[in-house]
Amino acid sequence: MKIALIGYGKMGHIIEEIAVSRGHEVVAAIDINNQEDFEGDAFKSADVAIEFTTPKTVLGNIDRCLASGVPVVVGSTGWYNELPFVTEKVKKADGSLFWASNFSIGVNVFVAVQKYLARIMNNYPNYDVTLEETHHIHKLDSPSGTAITIANAITDYLDRKQGWKETACVWQHEDMSVDVARNAEVGTMFSSHSPEELEVIAFRRGEVPGIHTVTYESEVDTITMTHSAKSRRGFALGAVVAAEWMADGKKGVYTMTDLMKF
Repeated sequence: MKIALIGYGKMGHIIEEIAVSRGHEVVAAIDINNQEDFEGDAFKSADVAIEFTTPKTVLGNIDRCLASGVPVVVGSTGWYNELPFVTEKVKKADGSLFWASNFSIGVNVFVAVQKYLARIMNNYPNYDVTLEETHHIHKLDSPSGTAITIANAITDYLDRKQGWKETACVWQHEDMSVDVARNAEVGTMFSSHSPEELEVIAFRRGEVPGIHTVTYESEVDTITMTHSAKSRRGFALGAVVAAEWMADGKKGVYTMTDLMKF
């Protein structure tokens, strides 16, 4: 399979290593300094593109893939408000797009478990639920796309929660000092949430690949579940697996629930 990489930072290099180890060929690696390669024959020859960039550039990258007829696997987060619009564009172009807030197999099993548990906890209103996520300090969006996916999985199946709200983003520095931010505006205070909203708290610390913790708490006990990524390799492997799954001519918009069938 011929793969084009869009974004050639840390994730791009890990994806390349895994793709080559699985017998694939990387025919193009496009980053900020070689945008003209989108028009090159190498990019257009790709069976699939894997995109890991930023919320500011992802939509333009999707457009370029659709224009060239190259199926695209999108790992960038922070753009999901535009998903309905992008879905329509993919349909009109008869294109192919696979998106996920997190490509890790373990994370997606964790999401499936949250859906199942939320249905059980509908019968036990004495438990409140919260969600915390921790990522590295370079992450641009807050809360993480994975946290949003988990939050939606809970609120879709837990009737007493009508939605979710991020109440704080806490930046923890190496000197252990703390800045409290809301939407990355350092210095704002924690915001409140209503009982009908699932509280989401984000932490940014060091080089943490990703930790997500769901807690159900009552007066008598606490139920805690955590997924902790050990490195970025799980995300990269999942993206390559998604690319392999897409490369057989699929048309339309897909995500991990389609690949994993849960």
